[in-house]
Amino acid sequence: MSDKAFFAADSCGRVVAEEKCDLRTEFQRDRDRIIHCRAFRRLKHKTQVFLSPESDHYRTRLTHTLEVSQIARTIARALRLNEDLTEAIALGHDLGHTPFGHAGERAINELVSFGFYHFEQSKRVCEKLEKNGEGLNLTAEVLDGIERHTTGEWAKTLEGRIVRWADRIAYINHDIDDAIRGGIISADDLPKEITEKLGESKSQRISSLVNSVVNNSKDDIVMDSDTRKYYDELHEFLFEAVYKNPAAKSEEAKVSGLVSGIFEYYLKNTDRLPLEYKNICEAEGAERAVADYIAGMTDHYAVTVYSNIYIPKFWSL
Repeated sequence: MSDKAFFAADSCGRVVAEEKCDLRTEFQRDRDRIIHCRAFRRLKHKTQVFLSPESDHYRTRLTHTLEVSQIARTIARALRLNEDLTEAIALGHDLGHTPFGHAGERAINELVSFGFYHFEQSKRVCEKLEKNGEGLNLTAEVLDGIERHTTGEWAKTLEGRIVRWADRIAYINHDIDDAIRGGIISADDLPKEITEKLGESKSQRISSLVNSVVNNSKDDIVMDSDTRKYYDELHEFLFEAVYKNPAAKSEEAKVSGLVSGIFEYYLKNTDRLPLEYKNICEAEGAERAVADYIAGMTDHYAVTVYSNIYIPKFWSL
């Protein structure tokens, strides 16, 4: 590995010290704990962009996570950085994401007094919510990369910074792919200036962006200025053509009402929360407990909970 790689032996460690494993590095152990946790399994039923798509081929939060991991590992290997650390951060970066994608995140954020952001919730899942309140006891470097994968300060390690770029490269390309599949846009709608530079196909664009990161990263993880310019323009196009498109987001208006309905009900009926969230309620307050409960729900489970609370059931003998 490169001398710029972050080595497991140099880790700041875990909050609770543990004996070393004979077979795996500390970052390999973190990766394995993330893959085997409940929050990771729930990602398969959480929205990426399209709410409850009927086709099996649209991305979910889980397939997004796997694509981020693949891209991040490719970059880390090419730069001879720590692939295990990179993979652990990538696999854990969205563990705290809400049902219904960013619409669910915004809905919870509007309801709570402390502010709610999925990257902070992902760290909270790892530290406090998994294993019935014990947490996963991950290393400081993995937690840092997870918390800083989206916005604000960059991760302390180069491996964590790779994941932020891999997340961006993955979602901008697979969201375009899903939007084309869904008939929201066509391939011809993509700006020609961008496709001529980055490529016509998803794989060509990913390769262009990944190669730019690999070829220009030395002391930091960066793209060259021209590629970054085209990336920013592609992101702006995606935001206007897809993320704000009424056809793609027609169901999102319902998310706020559904989430707020569940939130208000459990805020008034904390005795009906599952036991693990009752414990959070006692330690950190009802608002925190209810936000944690809703954030952990899958799309289908949230709809079921709402229906059980508010939709009358037919009488049967």
